[in-house]
Amino acid sequence: MNQELTQTIASELQIFKTVEQKENFLFLLGALIAKLISLQKAAEIMEMEPEMLLQLLDLMKIEFFYLSEDDVSLEKNW
Repeated sequence: MNQELTQTIASELQIFKTVEQKENFLFLLGALIAKLISLQKAAEIMEMEPEMLLQLLDLMKIEFFYLSEDDVSLEKNW
């Protein structure tokens, strides 16, 4: 995806202040939905508490599924 398009999409998110935060959130959102990272790891990257990130996802009506034990062990090897 080209950088200009990414920044345009990210700029539409009113939740975060900087474009970098917005881009990180969009990237992490995709990773969460694809079950590539845990909520804990996503919150850590976003510098948020996991509960706050979970509330944000809930407010945005984004369904979130917790990782399985196997998924968590894969994530630890990153």
